[in-house]
Amino acid sequence: MFKNIKKILSLLAVASLVFVYSCDQMAGKKNQKKGASKTVDATKKSGFVKCGVSQGLPGFSNADASGNWTGVDVDICRAVAAAVLGDADKVKYTPLSAKERFTALTSGEIDVLSRNTTWTLSRDADIGLTFVGVNFYDGQGFMVRKNSGINSVDDFQNGISACTNIGTTTELNMRDFFNSRNISYEPVAFEKADEVVAAYDAGRCDTYTTDKSGLAAQRTKMSNPDEHMVLPETISKEPLGPVVRQGDSVWEDIVRWSLNVMIEAEEYGIDSQNADMMKSSDNPAIKRLVGAEGELGAAFGLDNEWSLRIIKQVGNYGESYKRNIADTGILPDRGPNELWTKGGILYVPPAR
Repeated sequence: MFKNIKKILSLLAVASLVFVYSCDQMAGKKNQKKGASKTVDATKKSGFVKCGVSQGLPGFSNADASGNWTGVDVDICRAVAAAVLGDADKVKYTPLSAKERFTALTSGEIDVLSRNTTWTLSRDADIGLTFVGVNFYDGQGFMVRKNSGINSVDDFQNGISACTNIGTTTELNMRDFFNSRNISYEPVAFEKADEVVAAYDAGRCDTYTTDKSGLAAQRTKMSNPDEHMVLPETISKEPLGPVVRQGDSVWEDIVRWSLNVMIEAEEYGIDSQNADMMKSSDNPAIKRLVGAEGELGAAFGLDNEWSLRIIKQVGNYGESYKRNIADTGILPDRGPNELWTKGGILYVPPAR
């Protein structure tokens, strides 16, 4: 009898501890959902978003002679700044090589990595990072000189030399591609993208391989762009998107929904010019996006016009794409990066 009572008391004690722990966890999540975020606090204190970008990729993240950064990746960080700080220009950009980008994020040097980075399982699960969406669907390809006699990857021969970046999925995909076809090849790899472009342009390799968007962008930097062409084949899936550190779910949500707002705004026809007028719309979904209905900002600890500021100051996804990629002649055709309602695969959860 005594043993049974003792056993029951022990079980009750364990159950109590589990209950208390569960309550603490729920309370912690609840408090964080109210907007508690170390990253948000640090961002407001410093007065700028710490954004990691490429060392120069036209259309995605590229600085002009005056140091002004533009691109679809840059616009993600500008959207976050508009949401959190009220001003899309309050961003500090840190150019990073492919090799150093993840260390810069995990160490706290930057808080958002928006640098044409491919979402993969190992990156998402193994190194303390969280991908929060896709802002460009891409695939790896090859560039060659038009006078090379190569018109397809089927024309590649043993001993071909290929320029690429160190520390990228591109390097791994290249290896898998050539090995699967039993083609011997010579990798010519560099840490900096400009070094890769310069090496290929100088004739140090037969082909240059990276994401097809990157090939189109880097082609504009070559001494004679018209002498080069991108082969038709695509050898991989490269969903590119912004990345944050694990452990701050509120910051993660802010970056995720900053991108989602840009995409959904385009879907509903809201742009930087008509956003204010859309407050009188009869569509509840539109009214939520422009802050005229609901209290969506409260979930992040933000005011209710956070999404309106993104649309007005940065634009919707279509405006960003047109300004940075289509109008610059890099990739006029959006392809898979068109809205799902127009034959593409851009599709995001609803803001409600």
